[in-house]
Amino acid sequence: MKNIIAFAGSNSKNSINKQLVTYAASLVENTEIKILDLNNFDLPIYSIDLENETGIPDNTHKFLNLIKNSDGIILSLAEHNGAYATVFKNMFDWMSRIEGKTFFGKPMLLMAASPGGRGGASVLQIALDRFPRHDAEIVDHFSFPSFGSNFSDGKITNEELDNDLKLKVEKFQNAL
Repeated sequence: MKNIIAFAGSNSKNSINKQLVTYAASLVENTEIKILDLNNFDLPIYSIDLENETGIPDNTHKFLNLIKNSDGIILSLAEHNGAYATVFKNMFDWMSRIEGKTFFGKPMLLMAASPGGRGGASVLQIALDRFPRHDAEIVDHFSFPSFGSNFSDGKITNEELDNDLKLKVEKFQNAL
């Protein structure tokens, strides 16, 4: 059986991106799914001095191994000031010190959700440009706008957006 990991690039306890990634993962069939929380992989802020003094933290190795041992990744990025949330960028920076190709060619469904109308478009553009350079096989991407108006009780309530995501999840699953 295939196994995927799904996580939000956020450390918010009430992350809308974690809610979206959890819903998207629930649509994948006949697959073992691990929903990860970056809060369970606490890391100090990356610096070369810290790395030279103490080495690379164990949580970095643990997270990178979860990616390496998966068959695919569903990731929903939080957007802070048009870019990655600090917690994700920090994990990404630490992981790249172990392995420059951090995504190991794994199929990825890349998403972003926001409370506003742009649906994390800025952070998606950054990731669409950057992640393939780190060996991500981005199968498709999904921008989810106006979260509060389009998501309720653990699912997308806007039929058009829901159908769009379901098509993208199916494409992702076929790539596994």
